[in-house]
Amino acid sequence: MEDYGEPDASSWAYLPDVCLRHIFHWLDNRDRSQAALVCKKWNWAMHSGTLWRSRAITFYGRPSRAYSLETKSALWYVKKFGKYLEHLEIKLSNPPNTAFTQKFQVTVRGLLSHLAKCNSRLLSLTIKCLEFDRWIWKNVVRARFIKNLGTFLKRMSKQLDYLNLKGARVTLEEGCELLNSLSCLTNKSFISEISIEDFFRINLPVYRSTLFHQTMSKFHSLVTLTLNYSCISDEVLDILQEHSAHSLCTLNIKCHVHDPHRQHVWGMSWANLAKRAPRLDVNFLFERVMKHDELYRILLAEIPVRSISLRSCYFSHPDWIMRPTLTNLLPAYCHVLQELTLELNNVHELLDDELLQLILSCKRLLFLKVWAYLSVTFMETLLQNRAERKCILTTIKVRIYTRHQETNEENQLLGDIHRKFRYLIDSELNYFVTIYPMV
Repeated sequence: MEDYGEPDASSWAYLPDVCLRHIFHWLDNRDRSQAALVCKKWNWAMHSGTLWRSRAITFYGRPSRAYSLETKSALWYVKKFGKYLEHLEIKLSNPPNTAFTQKFQVTVRGLLSHLAKCNSRLLSLTIKCLEFDRWIWKNVVRARFIKNLGTFLKRMSKQLDYLNLKGARVTLEEGCELLNSLSCLTNKSFISEISIEDFFRINLPVYRSTLFHQTMSKFHSLVTLTLNYSCISDEVLDILQEHSAHSLCTLNIKCHVHDPHRQHVWGMSWANLAKRAPRLDVNFLFERVMKHDELYRILLAEIPVRSISLRSCYFSHPDWIMRPTLTNLLPAYCHVLQELTLELNNVHELLDDELLQLILSCKRLLFLKVWAYLSVTFMETLLQNRAERKCILTTIKVRIYTRHQETNEENQLLGDIHRKFRYLIDSELNYFVTIYPMV
């Protein structure tokens, strides 16, 4: 195939443009550039704006030659086709030293400066894993990066609809400065989705900050907000009720053991927000916050909880008794809970009966993921109840911990259970269960 206008026996020469663009969509940068050399028609397809709406760039701290070329290629194409860009993701992976972060800062500054000049379509921006609290970031380099990013956010504030700065680990002042950049023109921001999970440094009681409250009051159309529990207070809930209740649908809240999480939030504040925002679903992720008294302070009955994830992260502690949480606390959400994840190192506590009763009491529970010490017969009982329509689970993912290195007997029993309920598993369930020795 030598020219777009010349006939060719190959059917590839007569592919409709929409089909050609669809094929190019699945090619990486290198393959696209090579395909563009085939003929004028393929070169034209290469320059179609639909192919360059979404780009992801990863900066590897210790890159192989292949990773280094991948990053350079991604940067080149983002600059070349930047005017078409609608979704940009930048990720920093394991930066090794200050020289690397300084180079990264300069590179991203140039990229953002270029996009600010040529792009009028950017809708979403993700910059993850910056971790500004690490020693590899010199103060002056961090300050420059935050200033450049703030300038870019100001420029894009009218069009940007999604911002994700997960893992930035900034100070309170730096964080509020960046968020305020989104509302600098009118003192209001109508961005619909913000993710500020692990955005502030560990141990910062953000919920106390008047500066943070003032910043949050500038957002007037939030649909989805992701943040840490260290940011939650009566004041923040009241601000969301006042400014975003008409639009707010999802609150994703992470509660980490090292973040402040013992503040008192009134159930009435949650009730008022839920009343004004009837479409609101709240999703909780707990990491190593496992004590019943701490969970009891946070998981108030007035919260419209859609999902709960409790993760011990392989840590175990005798004070982490889960039975009261399963029998007294979580049943408060039996009419609203749809997803439950339990990753427990409950070596000192068998929870088969309590977990089963909780599942059966949750009338809307669709998704179950459990990593815990359980008996294999728990699965038979659960599947029997599912077969009898006593629960409506559609996804079951279970890792059964055992202290036995040899698991032949447990695996055989698990296989027998699978065969017994195969008709149900194959037709109605997303099902995965395995035995995992913890020795």
